[in-house]
Amino acid sequence: MPIRLLVLAVLVLAGCDKPGPEPGVKGDPSMPAKEQVATLSGCCFWGVEELVREIPGVLATEVGYTGGTVENPKYADVKTGRSGHAEAIQIRFDANVLSYETLLRNFFRLHDPTTLNRQGNDRGTQYRSAIFYHDEEQKRTSEKVKGEVDRSGKWSAPV
Repeated sequence: MPIRLLVLAVLVLAGCDKPGPEPGVKGDPSMPAKEQVATLSGCCFWGVEELVREIPGVLATEVGYTGGTVENPKYADVKTGRSGHAEAIQIRFDANVLSYETLLRNFFRLHDPTTLNRQGNDRGTQYRSAIFYHDEEQKRTSEKVKGEVDRSGKWSAPV
């Protein structure tokens, strides 16, 4: 199934010095893995990957580019901003240990979702923040969590 884009218009990961992940353990970790995939973007993917790997229930991560128009883009294509891609991290996680909702809550804790197309000194559309959902359930959960974060009042500007 193709990945669909849920752009969170003004989200950007603002830095990798943010607090660590929110605990997300649920169910019985001794159960066989119920593997799911999430794809998130918004920061220099190396920093996000380092933090996401520490979340209990994350099985594997892979960085790359998604959401653009050039097939098999390279960094030279993406850095111009003309390919339409975002730096992204694909996360394989065990849903018996970590829910998609908890993963997204961690995502929102790792960045300031009110900055547009930048992370620290890195600027450009490739640093935009977005959730690339894989199915309708992920879409609903993404919209729910984004709405809750927006209504929380934590940020002075809308998410």
